[in-house]
Amino acid sequence: MCETCGCGDAGVVPVEVQKNILANNDKAALHNRQHFHSARVLALNLMGSPGSGKTAVLEATAQAMQGEQTLAAVSGDLATDADAQRLNRAGIVSTSITTGSACHLDAELVHRALHNLPWQQAGILFIENVGNLVCPAVYDLGQEFNVVALSVTEGEDKPLKYPVMFRKADLVLLTKVDLLPHLPNVKLERIEAALARTMPEPRFFAVSAVTGQGLDSWITWLAERRRELIERSLSEPVLAEHSHHHASGT
Repeated sequence: MCETCGCGDAGVVPVEVQKNILANNDKAALHNRQHFHSARVLALNLMGSPGSGKTAVLEATAQAMQGEQTLAAVSGDLATDADAQRLNRAGIVSTSITTGSACHLDAELVHRALHNLPWQQAGILFIENVGNLVCPAVYDLGQEFNVVALSVTEGEDKPLKYPVMFRKADLVLLTKVDLLPHLPNVKLERIEAALARTMPEPRFFAVSAVTGQGLDSWITWLAERRRELIERSLSEPVLAEHSHHHASGT
């Protein structure tokens, strides 16, 4: 399955090698985080299954914000740049990361992609991860928050079957809720109960990229997190200056 994390077989990657991979990744993630904090850019790692609606939610977000905030994105996929093209058309300045056989993004891939993107001018940077509910949760990319898109069409038990992803989520977007009338065996409250059992601090919004339901709550959440980031950067001028020094040496 994945050549780097060995998620397809626990014996594929020796423990010490895996530890080294994560240690190197964490160093790159720290460097990315210094970049983002220095530029006061809110970086979010958006994860979810293939077809969970990640790209559609970002398109709807850009439309709903109507230029209130400059948005940028790096979009990961195994073989195409189709999602990045969609985001660019929606008004989100985007570049793609084509991973080949890797089932997740890592911090170095994100770092290299930033050179192809004027992300410093954005208020919010979305890192749209490869569609997967396993590996992406393990790799720190330098993001401020983890957001998981979970479609109601995926069933009610996904948080229980893939707990690592949801334990690390700061926010879950329950997507495609406009389809609930056509899913008689799926109950929103049962998905919410599964999230409450899995997430340390359950936080979720029911959203629809088609009808716009829930987008106001999502956009408000984004604005609040960005404001908090700016307030922290203003109260930590020494750290901000230190981070800028490192960023300028990229």
